[in-house]
Amino acid sequence: MLKSFDDPAATEDWKGLRELDRAIAENRLMEYRVKKAWADPWERRGLLVFAGLITAFAIYAIIYDVIF
Repeated sequence: MLKSFDDPAATEDWKGLRELDRAIAENRLMEYRVKKAWADPWERRGLLVFAGLITAFAIYAIIYDVIF
């Protein structure tokens, strides 16, 4: 039976997992999620569309309350 240090897959450096482990240890998991989402072009578009919808609704609500 292979021990963890004898197994080449166990000693392989996984950059993404190391970064995630560091994010959890530093209690910055939300920042990690946002950075990963922003790096993906489709998720970036989704975040921008969502922010635009929230902004449009806020503008609509303010205008509707002021005018009517």
